[in-house]
Amino acid sequence: MSFIDEVKQRAKKDIKTIVLPEAEDIRILKATEQVIQEAYANIVLVGNQQRIEKKIKDNQLAIKGINIVDPNTSEKYDEYVNLFYELRKHKGMTIEKAKELVKDPVYYGMLMVKQGEADGLVSGAAHSTSDTLRPALQILKTAPNTKLVSAFFVMVVPNCEYGEKGTFIFADSGLNENPDAESLSEIALSSSKSFRQLVEKEPKVAMLSYSTYGSAKSELTQKVIEATKLVKEKDRNIIVDGELQLDAAIVPEVAEFKAPGSPLKGEANVLIFPNLDTGNIGYKLVQRLGKAEAYGPLCQGIAKPVNDLSRGCSSNDIAGVVAITAVQAQSNESKMSSCLVKDTE
Repeated sequence: MSFIDEVKQRAKKDIKTIVLPEAEDIRILKATEQVIQEAYANIVLVGNQQRIEKKIKDNQLAIKGINIVDPNTSEKYDEYVNLFYELRKHKGMTIEKAKELVKDPVYYGMLMVKQGEADGLVSGAAHSTSDTLRPALQILKTAPNTKLVSAFFVMVVPNCEYGEKGTFIFADSGLNENPDAESLSEIALSSSKSFRQLVEKEPKVAMLSYSTYGSAKSELTQKVIEATKLVKEKDRNIIVDGELQLDAAIVPEVAEFKAPGSPLKGEANVLIFPNLDTGNIGYKLVQRLGKAEAYGPLCQGIAKPVNDLSRGCSSNDIAGVVAITAVQAQSNESKMSSCLVKDTE
């Protein structure tokens, strides 16, 4: 069973409701049809109801009885305007501005998640990353004890002997442009948790560079060395090593030669890139040349599950990210329940 099939099976065990605020995009509607047919999440489409229903009809999609919410006619509109105003008035938000923004499907969808009327949100097929993350941070905020919001891709490479049977996390490949050593260490820690959550295997984290164990020296390599040190200080149980070139991170034979004694032993499955240039180029190379499935950019560090999409995504990609978001929502709910139990003990 493939990675995404396993995720879908997990999603079916506790059905979650996911908001899709780009519902006038045909890829979103085709993904919705797929999710409904495979029955692993409930979907809420947000947008102009007449245009959405026309697209469903014109494209003969098997989408019946779907919950379509039009912010302009919703009975929750005034409630959401007041909620958004209260959340942002300390930042200069006015009622007039709140009324305007809540009509935006992405903002409206985030407010649905905030109010518990949905469990997560997926956007980005027709919006930039900033247009998805800005309302997420304004409305949902960051998760407790989170220092940095970052983005990652789950990469599934066919017929691949490396990583976890060809499955990797690449981070940060979508958000933080040039993280310093402290930020890089936080990305590594978050990514290791995401790998364990989604892949359900032991994360093995490689801090990547163009240098292995001091084969080159510069400010760039020093940043990765310092970040690796910080990761080890923050979590002594994590399997991490750096700085490492990619081949020394994922090829056991190369690791024996270039990085003898490495705790990774050339078996890294979580790859932490030193900046957004390398992370973005890296995932697209593997996706296009290695014919890998690329799910993301997925977000880590937001209080509730919100995931971005590449604007070049397919309907299958979207359906996969919906399944991932549902599983993240299951985990998020479990963590909240655990916190409530601890608070009452």
